[in-house]
Amino acid sequence: MNRHLSRMIAMQTLYEWDFRNDADLAEVESRNVTEYSDRCEKDFVHLLVDGVAQNKEVLDEAINNSAPEWPIDQISLIDKTILRIAIYELLDQTDVPPKVIINEAVELSKEFGGENSSKFVNGVLGTIYKESEKSILDGREEK
Repeated sequence: MNRHLSRMIAMQTLYEWDFRNDADLAEVESRNVTEYSDRCEKDFVHLLVDGVAQNKEVLDEAINNSAPEWPIDQISLIDKTILRIAIYELLDQTDVPPKVIINEAVELSKEFGGENSSKFVNGVLGTIYKESEKSILDGREEK
């Protein structure tokens, strides 16, 4: 199955959910997954969509901390959606190498974002990755 496509479906689902405040997240996810059901990992799409929806505030705080010169409401919705998915994966999904997650997010931002989206996404995720590595290493030193 195609993880890139699955991330794209999660991105489209979360984008629509955020764009249309009244959207039923489960309905949007179901509609998007059904369209590509033969080529995507439904469980992975759901994991990402649910994880981002449940942790949106924490993810936005991570974006704010990593890009303080860009208030969250000034970041394009597509960039914000891509960042939320990637940050959720970086912080909560240990089965995928961080460089793969960052690369996937950069590719999505090249496909769907603006002219500078990929640089912005790469910079924010690089900062978050370095900080998470630092905190992991600090935690090991304290033991």
